[in-house]
Amino acid sequence: MPNSVSTLAVFQNRTFRMLWIATLASNFGGLVQSVGAAWMMTTLTSSQSMVALVQSSVTLPIMIFSLAAGVFADNFDRRKIMLWAQGFMCLVSLALAFLAYEALLTPWLLLGFTFLLGCGTALHNPSWQASVGDIVTRDELSAAVSVNSMGFNMMRSVGPAAGGAIVALAGAAAAFAVNALSYVAIIAALVGWHPALTPRRLPREPFGSAFAAGLRYVALSPNLTRIILRGFVFGLSAVVVQALLPLVVRDRLAGDAFVYGALLGAFGLGAVGGALANNKLRARLRNEIITRFGFLGFAVTCLVLGFSTHLLLSAVSLLLAGFCWVISLSLFNVTMQLSTPRWVVGRVLALYQTGVFGGMAAGSWLWGALAQSAGLNTALGIASIVLLVGVAIGFVAPLPDSEDLNLDPLNRFTEPPLQLDITPRSGPIMVMVDYQIDQTDVPQFLDLMSQRRRVRVRDGAQQWALLRDLENPDQWTESYHVPTWVEYIRHHERRTQADAAVFDQLRQLHRGPGPLRVHRMIERQTVTAQDDIPRRMKPD
Repeated sequence: MPNSVSTLAVFQNRTFRMLWIATLASNFGGLVQSVGAAWMMTTLTSSQSMVALVQSSVTLPIMIFSLAAGVFADNFDRRKIMLWAQGFMCLVSLALAFLAYEALLTPWLLLGFTFLLGCGTALHNPSWQASVGDIVTRDELSAAVSVNSMGFNMMRSVGPAAGGAIVALAGAAAAFAVNALSYVAIIAALVGWHPALTPRRLPREPFGSAFAAGLRYVALSPNLTRIILRGFVFGLSAVVVQALLPLVVRDRLAGDAFVYGALLGAFGLGAVGGALANNKLRARLRNEIITRFGFLGFAVTCLVLGFSTHLLLSAVSLLLAGFCWVISLSLFNVTMQLSTPRWVVGRVLALYQTGVFGGMAAGSWLWGALAQSAGLNTALGIASIVLLVGVAIGFVAPLPDSEDLNLDPLNRFTEPPLQLDITPRSGPIMVMVDYQIDQTDVPQFLDLMSQRRRVRVRDGAQQWALLRDLENPDQWTESYHVPTWVEYIRHHERRTQADAAVFDQLRQLHRGPGPLRVHRMIERQTVTAQDDIPRRMKPD
């Protein structure tokens, strides 16, 4: 179980506190804008699917562009990336406010602008979430993520109600203008923040290989794939509440924009409670139990919203949904961060967001189309069934609890002196490691090699193979390729403290007269009489 650090103790960190306060203002504006956009769509069209697409237009770009943003977060100054993202969203919001004021918006134009705001969010989020792990300690990370959720949902408890009031009194253009002004605080805070940048010994990874490295790392990390799967199912099903709530208010409760904002406020209030309780829950309960409760809570909310015509009962169900929203998503986020080394954390969080927001985007469209064709009650009822499927997945692929891995760099590798003059881009490089293994140790050796293969390939090795000498069966050779010499160095720098156990056990099984023999060789595709044939690299 994680350390039960007090949720509010993280405010002792001045940098985190400054950015958190600035983010409150930005969150407030974003929520006011979302109310204005959703309600304005109901005035521009009677199509239920178009109303639901407002939510999709915000989440779809996060699904599409998050991984690219994660590559930027792992390779460039995260502070500058966030500044560009916030400035872009401020300009988009100003343009949206102007067009709304001039009554020039159409349904598709409104969706286009909300899509652009989603693009800014997609660029900002991986850098911000990866930065949290740099600002606070590992023990404080869970509290920091919970406090971020609490801040957002504190604003969710007042922002939508304020947004409803602003729309009712001054129109959607005023809501969009408030959002534009809200970016000033976070931009100012980012300008005033000067984080210490870790000097890079190696050149930045090319975009394509960095993109592939993020995908490969997640694909070869079973715990991460399980979290992303559950996040996708949760986003797909739970988003039904936010996507269809404007229709619930209009068609079942006969409410207006103010009622819509008040119900979103109830959702936010429940989310604040979830953020405050999150650390205590995670200290006492397994991750899988908390996740199942989150899915079940949303299933109950869907059923209540589908059949209730009473405002108070609907508000209470949204309190439960808000509570479940935060405990589930913050748990997914924290587990992803604690299960990922810093060199790839931006890309891993981006893939997680791709799964969650991809589910939300697909769900918003799906539930809107289903409500249009089969009715509001049917859509909410089917969503509750999908939420129960999310519970059932946990019996087959439960979420991990192992968050105590030391993922700091191992830092054991020393670049060997070379007898051949090569450049960092020289390659491809072939590496061979020789082992002498007793016959009685072969089953254990093969089990450890299976784990080593996963780590090697996860960290960038290609064409990995394990060879056995037919004439000397005790002789085994591990071989793999990397594209260039600099990628070979990068491969070793990615190794973590948690990987050391497997490598140390393999060394203990080696029965040779000396240490493991490592051959590092550069390949030549053609050999002519004029070529200088490369000599075998000197072993360690």
